[in-house]
Amino acid sequence: MRHEFTVKHYQLPGPRVRPKNLSPRLRSDRISNLGMGSVEPAPATVCHVVTMAYPGRGHINPMMNFCKILASKKTDILVTFVVTEEWLGLIGSDPKPENIRFASIPNVVPSELVRAADINSFVEAVLTKMEAPFETLLDRLETPPAIIVADTFLFWAVGVGNRRNIPVASFWPMSAAVFSVFQHFDLFAQNKHFPVDISAKGDELVDYIPGISSTRLVDLPFIDGNKQQMLQRIQKFVPWVTKAQYLLFTSTYELESQVIDVTKAEFPFPVYAIGPTIPFLDVAENFSQANFDDSDLNYFEWLDCQPKSSVLYISMGSLLSLSSAQMDELAAGLRVSGVRFLWVARDEACRLKEICGDKGLVVPWCDQLRVLSHSSIGGFLTHCGWNSIQEGVFCGVPFLTFPIVMDQTQNSRLIAEDWKIGWRVKQDVEVDKLVTREEISALVQNFMDLGSEEVKEMRKRASELQQICQRAIAEKGSSETNINAFLSILK
Repeated sequence: MRHEFTVKHYQLPGPRVRPKNLSPRLRSDRISNLGMGSVEPAPATVCHVVTMAYPGRGHINPMMNFCKILASKKTDILVTFVVTEEWLGLIGSDPKPENIRFASIPNVVPSELVRAADINSFVEAVLTKMEAPFETLLDRLETPPAIIVADTFLFWAVGVGNRRNIPVASFWPMSAAVFSVFQHFDLFAQNKHFPVDISAKGDELVDYIPGISSTRLVDLPFIDGNKQQMLQRIQKFVPWVTKAQYLLFTSTYELESQVIDVTKAEFPFPVYAIGPTIPFLDVAENFSQANFDDSDLNYFEWLDCQPKSSVLYISMGSLLSLSSAQMDELAAGLRVSGVRFLWVARDEACRLKEICGDKGLVVPWCDQLRVLSHSSIGGFLTHCGWNSIQEGVFCGVPFLTFPIVMDQTQNSRLIAEDWKIGWRVKQDVEVDKLVTREEISALVQNFMDLGSEEVKEMRKRASELQQICQRAIAEKGSSETNINAFLSILK
């Protein structure tokens, strides 16, 4: 088996030093749930970092990846990674450095994995029910943290840190452009652009958001006003960011330099671009046949048999997805197109296999970054979640964008308009209008046409952005420099 992964050529940041002879207190012991047992103290000489991620896959993953980078670069660091009990059950056995340990607090709702069914209630619970148990956990730590790294959406963590005289780094898990939109959302009302009927005015351009080039209203999150309750909750974080001591962007500086520079000028404290916050360390060091079970090897063996850049990789995220009708149109369009594809379809994998035909492979899950690194992958059809975009850019693949909610519309615009490394699947402003199988078939065929001059130019640009990401994480690169600067403040 050839298993070609371009990631093996990446120059990784600094020397990778994994501590081997740590004190037992530094090992990745799982801290007992609140009210059960005690928290083992860290040695006084250890730099103790406590992290608190929003309980969702798109937030926990980048936080853990960042922690792994910190752990790889500073041998005397101990990271206490706080999650809810349900998430501890999901990720507690995942491999991680010895100087990262888990701690858990009670679930905010009986089953967090049903959050998509009632997202408003789930968000309200996260914002109101997590603070008290988090503080209780801090009380049980015999060695206080040198810093708290908390998801920006968990704005209450800033108050916790300020009351305890512990500095807080606000960890922003989306693009810097989306941060600027939320930070300056009052400008939309001032310009009579909120709330607005997207179907009637979606093509109107906005040119007053600091650091962001002219943008269609339809490409901005929450502008249609239909989700004002959710918007009001999310916007609670804005004033609290100014009360933090640091702001961490999970973006690569060179990809969003204009808006990051504007943000730096607006805050009186350090703002660090530390991205890409993806598991590139794991891909570079740990790929071997022994890391995969038989089902993993099946899709890698299939990829090995495909021509270079011939496979369209498809994933629409882990939480919200397209409607069943739209999924059916996508599947039928793929079948008609004749293009090779690998589609991660989660619970719908079995049903969609019957619609797609035999030109591609439909699986419930895959190791996305390793797949995107494979030489046979020629494009990525994505919902435009920020983590997926970072992984696609890091691997140098062009995109077909099919955003669904939240920040995804603006991420789609970054890809198609600013970076010019992809095409939109949906061009019009009608949110609920289906993209037909005929449209999908034609678009996919053109996108995967390696002989097209337009496609060649797009792929060249994608390769250039890949090199930018590689340089950012290399020695003296922007991300490497920013992470070192952040580490220098940890005493």
